[in-house]
Amino acid sequence: MRIGTNHGSLSDRIMSRYGDSPSGMVESALEFVRICRDLDYHNIVLSMKASNTKVMVEAYRLLVYRMKIEGMNYPLHLGVTEAGGGEDGRIKSALGIGTLLEDGLGDTIRVSLTEDPEFEVPVARAIVNRYKHRTSEPALPVTINIGTINNFSPFDYQRRQCASLAGIGGDNVPRVIADFSAHRELTLDDLKSVGYEYHEPTDKWYVSDSAPDFIFLGTSECNIPLPTTLRLIVDAHKFHSFTALDSVKVYPFYSSPGEFAKRVETGAFCNFIYVDAAEATDDFIQQLKRDHQAVLVVGAKRDHWLATVRSLFFRLLNEGLDLPVVVKRDYQALDQEDFVLYSSTDFGGLLVDGFGDGVWLAHNSMLKSDMNRVTFGILQAARVRISKTEYIACPSCGRTLFDLQETTEMIRVHTEHLKGVKIAIMGCIVNGPGEMADADYGYVGSGPGKITLYKGKEIIKRNINSDVAVDQLISLIREDGKWVDKQK
Repeated sequence: MRIGTNHGSLSDRIMSRYGDSPSGMVESALEFVRICRDLDYHNIVLSMKASNTKVMVEAYRLLVYRMKIEGMNYPLHLGVTEAGGGEDGRIKSALGIGTLLEDGLGDTIRVSLTEDPEFEVPVARAIVNRYKHRTSEPALPVTINIGTINNFSPFDYQRRQCASLAGIGGDNVPRVIADFSAHRELTLDDLKSVGYEYHEPTDKWYVSDSAPDFIFLGTSECNIPLPTTLRLIVDAHKFHSFTALDSVKVYPFYSSPGEFAKRVETGAFCNFIYVDAAEATDDFIQQLKRDHQAVLVVGAKRDHWLATVRSLFFRLLNEGLDLPVVVKRDYQALDQEDFVLYSSTDFGGLLVDGFGDGVWLAHNSMLKSDMNRVTFGILQAARVRISKTEYIACPSCGRTLFDLQETTEMIRVHTEHLKGVKIAIMGCIVNGPGEMADADYGYVGSGPGKITLYKGKEIIKRNINSDVAVDQLISLIREDGKWVDKQK
């Protein structure tokens, strides 16, 4: 028997005590588990589903913690409910499910996509197959008990507090670094591919909401005009040749702590220093305490990449080291499908724990536009940087009252420019309201050819004809002051 809790389906009694929270989800499930145990029934699997990946991860972790306290040990069924379709649905699913699998939690999984059901299983297999041949590695350089980490809880999101340097850290959203180091020279077409478009007649730049904040050039050249909002990172020995660029901020990059220790003073406002999380020595940590003008770039070579990088964040918390940290990983050996899934787990798993002031994904054989889109998709799925509309859409089932894929695409065409708005598209009234817990607006099938519109969890218009429902949804968003017209 599966005992499952949906983020948006908690009873009034649970809500009044715990609110719409992971604690409420866990207590709601454990009430029924205790009934089963009183009756000596133990053939149970537990599920904590939410469309919000932070809530989903925290709820499963808290459930395991509570079970251990009460002497229980039941298997877990993992899933991000109503993840949506296409690339966004895959990113959300891999972020939520993969993060928990990296924690060693999970026994069965379900990938829930707004697509034909046969497309769900290959994605689920790809997520799970990553762990088939994962090697056993030696213990991490530093082992830290979870209860001894300063200012961290696996059950409650809190972003790691750090200083702001070069526009990274502090109260800034996580920054994005695009890697153009494999190009001989940066071009205007390169910039256009990641959201920076130059209009020569007016000498103006048009910048997308999903344009990177930094570009890493390595040893590449740059002989084009640049927007003043864009910043460059270059290899340290090339730094002086870039300092003549007008109105553009340039920072040197050191590929290891050893290279940084041997540096010749450049006069740079701050330095970017790469370190392998498994090789960060105590001496290096102490050196960083003395040198406050540094952004730490962290990666690892291990299969257990996420755990290794996270362990360095734990060390930084316990040392009170508040330098901003950019997380970096190179995925050269992966095809595009696995790249989307694996990077969503790796980076998303850190972001939902509050770790990472910047993200840097590298893959030289992929189009930079694809890389950039996936990067911003991960940030959105982790709810740490919003750059587009979010759609919470259920998969088809026997109760669905309209074509979900067709309707979702129709709504997307009209609303995809509404940055930060969350729209739920639910096939029926049975699970719909419960599975769109934190959506701003809901479009829910309530009968053949009939749609009910929600604002949050409140019904605004009931049983309206489906041929006018999208227009009515747009009117509702307008009335709420969240509508903006599309820019040409």
